[in-house]
Amino acid sequence: MNLSLANQLADKILSGYITYMEMFNIYTRLAPRYFSEKAWHAIQLNHKQRLRLYKDLLFPLAAECKDMLQDKVADVELWKAVKHEFSHLVCERSDIELAETFFNSAIRKIFPKMTVDQDLMFVMEGYESCSILESSDLIRTYPTSLGLEKVLRKILDDYDFGAPFMDKEQDIKFLTESVRKVILTRYRVAPDTKTQILKSVFYRNKAAYLIGRTFLGHKWMPFIIPVMHGPKGVFVDTLIFDPNLMSSMFSFTRSYFMVEAEVPSQIVGFLNSVIPHKKIHELYNAIGFNKHGKTLFYRDFLHHLNTSEDKFEVAPGIKGMVMTVFTLPSLNIVFKLIKDHFEPPKNMTRQEVKDKYKLVSLHDRVGRMADTHEFEYFSIPLDRVSEELMIELRKTTNSLLKIDGDQLVIKHLYTERKMEPLNMFLEHCDTEDGIRAVKGYGRAILQLAQANIFPGDMMTKNFGLTRQRRVIFYDYDEIEFLTDMNFRAKPKAETYEQIYASEPWYDIAKNDVFPEDFRRWMIGRKDIKEEFISYHEKLFDPKHWQEIQQKIRNGELLHAFPYPEEIRFRPEEKI
Repeated sequence: MNLSLANQLADKILSGYITYMEMFNIYTRLAPRYFSEKAWHAIQLNHKQRLRLYKDLLFPLAAECKDMLQDKVADVELWKAVKHEFSHLVCERSDIELAETFFNSAIRKIFPKMTVDQDLMFVMEGYESCSILESSDLIRTYPTSLGLEKVLRKILDDYDFGAPFMDKEQDIKFLTESVRKVILTRYRVAPDTKTQILKSVFYRNKAAYLIGRTFLGHKWMPFIIPVMHGPKGVFVDTLIFDPNLMSSMFSFTRSYFMVEAEVPSQIVGFLNSVIPHKKIHELYNAIGFNKHGKTLFYRDFLHHLNTSEDKFEVAPGIKGMVMTVFTLPSLNIVFKLIKDHFEPPKNMTRQEVKDKYKLVSLHDRVGRMADTHEFEYFSIPLDRVSEELMIELRKTTNSLLKIDGDQLVIKHLYTERKMEPLNMFLEHCDTEDGIRAVKGYGRAILQLAQANIFPGDMMTKNFGLTRQRRVIFYDYDEIEFLTDMNFRAKPKAETYEQIYASEPWYDIAKNDVFPEDFRRWMIGRKDIKEEFISYHEKLFDPKHWQEIQQKIRNGELLHAFPYPEEIRFRPEEKI
């Protein structure tokens, strides 16, 4: 074995990782500037460039390593030595967990058709023992002795958003009233009461967020202060204490934050204290380290496999025409495979479906599209696969399957959060819950439209409900940019032949959409259909869709608030 080559490869991969982190931080540090300049489209582009960065650096790195390896690219003993040397190189790093994930990504790109291998990769390292630290350099602390108003004033003074406040005194009044109403009516301030806020500001779309917590009533109470930049200056938009709202802001349906994190695990540690029921992998995702989030998700998956006995089975619901979906009943995840063949009217290719999923991964999901993790050569134990599922996989995705000993290896799949399909929910819910759900369904479609996404297939089976009953879109094979669609009113029949024609008598292009047709098929239940149509009248008006298109074409970035607009301090204030 060539130890010199092993050392060179370890150095090469570490150098690639260091370059990645340097570039990641450069993109992240642009966010405050773009916020201060209200350069909203630059923020979106910056977000996409940071997301692409990992693969943009990984692919050329893998090519260089293959050139170094030549015929030793699959030499197992050599790779064991590379892993050992890399482990030695990164053992003292404060971001060791991210470096190990980068190594895993590199070897998977270099080693041909590799499944996860404990000997060659960092598979379970750090599971349940990842060092999540707190640091006084991470936070600002405000003692209660200052008094509520002075604490709030000092907080706003301490954070520079690169632009003057619209009305700082009014912001302080709003914050003071909110704290008194929500917190001080239930808890008494004590000598040990204090407030801590992360020094790093979280940026996403048109907003900046301060993340903090107050020690009160013998426990930490988390909060989030959203800050906006409008035509008249910077202003505090609201104050959020509701843990469900805070959780939603860090949801798998939202774009990642731009936040400076010198030691990412410290930021994650603080967030974990603020939103404790979020899994660690979700928090890494939320601050932009989605590849490490994927690693942690996979570790959770392996741990769950070892501590459960149920079998993988076909997911409940209407079977899709493009994807085969299965699940493990005891796990809150679904696994999605692109079928070998699509039934008419679907006429796309597997690569086109992959491109749609990539589009979603790079786009602003506005809280209405589910994030996914993409896996290659994913292994599950054969004895955990139900007979029904194996028959379905063989029938629909056989080209993606390989048996390797006692493992079923799936060459390509996506994982996604399990949700109850909206069509199934509407089959059993009462009228009140049904009306609430279909209103959310319509809002989801319109919010996606404002983000320049047209779902294409808007049947309720393609939408699901989260734990908090938020309606989410999760079937991406027919999505298009809204601006590529042609929204039309249906021509009125004038002649006898037109009135009684068995087929449309007018030309219909591939991208034509007739919103008035939505009324017929969107909701089937009579007890909620009328309420849905009345509430979402704009859905059926082509002019409304055209107006959204025009705003997007004019360069207007429409902000989707990750909290109810009725809790805004100034709901009339435009951004």
